[in-house]
Amino acid sequence: METEIPAWDFEGVKTAAHDEWNNYLSRIDIDGTDDEKTNFYTCFYHALIQPNQISDVDGMYRNAADSIVKAGTGAFYSTFSLWDTYRAAHPFYTLVIPERVDGFVNSLIEQGEVQGFLPIWGLWGKENFCMIGNHGVSVIAEAYRKGFRGFDAERAFNIIKKTQTVSHPLKSNWEVYTKYGYFPTDLIKAESVSSTLESVYDDYAAADMAHRMGKEEDAAYFAKRADYYKNLFDSQTKFMRPRKADGTWKAPFNPSALGHSESIGGDYTEGNAWQYTWHVQHDVPGLISLFGGEVPFLNKLDSLFTVKLEGESLSDVTGLIGQYAHGNEPSHHVTYLYALAGRPERTQELVREIFDTQYKNKPDGLCGNDDCGQMSAWYMLSAMGFYPVDPVSAEYVFGAPQLPKMTLHLADGKTFTIIAENLSKEHKYVDSITLNGEPYTKKMISHEDIVKGGTLVYKMK
Repeated sequence: METEIPAWDFEGVKTAAHDEWNNYLSRIDIDGTDDEKTNFYTCFYHALIQPNQISDVDGMYRNAADSIVKAGTGAFYSTFSLWDTYRAAHPFYTLVIPERVDGFVNSLIEQGEVQGFLPIWGLWGKENFCMIGNHGVSVIAEAYRKGFRGFDAERAFNIIKKTQTVSHPLKSNWEVYTKYGYFPTDLIKAESVSSTLESVYDDYAAADMAHRMGKEEDAAYFAKRADYYKNLFDSQTKFMRPRKADGTWKAPFNPSALGHSESIGGDYTEGNAWQYTWHVQHDVPGLISLFGGEVPFLNKLDSLFTVKLEGESLSDVTGLIGQYAHGNEPSHHVTYLYALAGRPERTQELVREIFDTQYKNKPDGLCGNDDCGQMSAWYMLSAMGFYPVDPVSAEYVFGAPQLPKMTLHLADGKTFTIIAENLSKEHKYVDSITLNGEPYTKKMISHEDIVKGGTLVYKMK
């Protein structure tokens, strides 16, 4: 307190806080209605509330082993809701607050080295074992892929490898996973399908970082495991389905049955087979192939948004459009799958519908828990007209912009301006895209193309 507020000046503290928040929030300028501006900047505010710096002014903090230590880089962060935030919040940070990213990564590494695995859900420097998977792997691999080097890559990969291969009693059993190529529903207590699919993405992330570091043996090992999602796809029902250790499918099977944690049971986490069948962020072409091509894939995807969820409910499964649940994170990339399967106009329609129905300027305006900025990051990135279906790839899949103009003030004084020409309630489809005046015909835009600055123009129709 003596260091931070030596003058003990309330008005001074208030002014400094206002100015610091304004410094962050002014990194993105937008045009739009008053409601749109309130929605956008509320989302921006939500996304920056956490992770929190929990080290004191001398750099000291209490670590996962209950020891008082000094943060390796002077600042230690916690409140990592990683199951949620790896999807869009951390990609958003790499664009808008890149100066914090290395600190986040170093904090994940430090906690991981003390407790023996990367944080699953880090809170006040300790593990609370909430949720599944271990998406600190994704956050670190994404940062490395995007060129962040303010951390020791060897240390980082060592704890990634340990996280993904050394079992610990509460949340991982890698011996079972590698023996069967999935988590059998009769050998683990709950969430077998979701735990497999979430772990598969982390394996892919580990493989990507290993490859970029020249660790080809590790890359091959994790790349093989990144294909395990195929072992849970039932070609008859066309769902990701719980499977027993003997290879048979668990029966009876109700794709609408919701599951969550050991207390409730079920093979899915805050969701069901309808929602988790699409959880293959790193290999959408492979998932399409399992369905037998784009036509059956798109037919099933259409059903997701039209088949109603009936029967039991869960407080986390909200913001429903058919079985699609925007109020919970496993659905967040799904609307963008249309764009990757040849029907971008359907992505564009759904993004507009979600904006109109799931984000409103009122106290209960969110359709679900914001989950440490993830719900908000979806809104902001989607407003820009793109979304990171696969964060580690450093590519953002095009949807449709939702604001007429926005300018991102990036690092090193660069700006990235996004313009939606002719945008209106009626004109919600993208006719063409140019980047710096040149036609841009790809399905995705790269992180590199954004951070070097420029002007992205969508012509709407």
